[in-house]
Amino acid sequence: MMILILYGFFIFLFILGLLWVFIPALYGLPSRPTHPDRIRKALKSANLQPNETLYDLGAGDGRVLLIAAKEFGARTVGVEIGPVQCALIWLRVVASGLGNKIQLKWGDYFKTDLSQADVVFIYATSREVTRLAPYLEKQMKRGSRLVSISADFPEWEPSAFDEPDLFFIYNMPPKYGSLTTYMLKNAKE
Repeated sequence: MMILILYGFFIFLFILGLLWVFIPALYGLPSRPTHPDRIRKALKSANLQPNETLYDLGAGDGRVLLIAAKEFGARTVGVEIGPVQCALIWLRVVASGLGNKIQLKWGDYFKTDLSQADVVFIYATSREVTRLAPYLEKQMKRGSRLVSISADFPEWEPSAFDEPDLFFIYNMPPKYGSLTTYMLKNAKE
């Protein structure tokens, strides 16, 4: 009997592992946690203010939401397609006591209204940003900021770029150009 219980438990863990990896991978990037110091530095560079609204597209384990709410005083909305990730985020939000500042949406971020976002945080691949660019340009309001971890938007000039931590900040509407035009302007100064 004990062997059957252990066997069932390991099958359950295996299924959870598959759900953790494969569902988000079907929609783009599998869940990859960003180091908390990198998140803090990026949010500081984006000038996230108390009571602004941050959307985290592909919220993973919820660490961006928790840091933005707790340390920056922002209202946060996490959009995540993975059911296991959503359950983990929900548990972390409940445990943190920040449920009044953090909202979670289970679904595809391409179907999310981003018009209320002051800051949008995304960890995407370079292939994914080409699909995202027209969507974000249409959805995000004037004056909002986009934080992109690891991938630049090749047709947009960032307003800030951090080479050691590899993140990009874009102001909306985007300024057309590239990372090269940004680097050339900053080399002259």
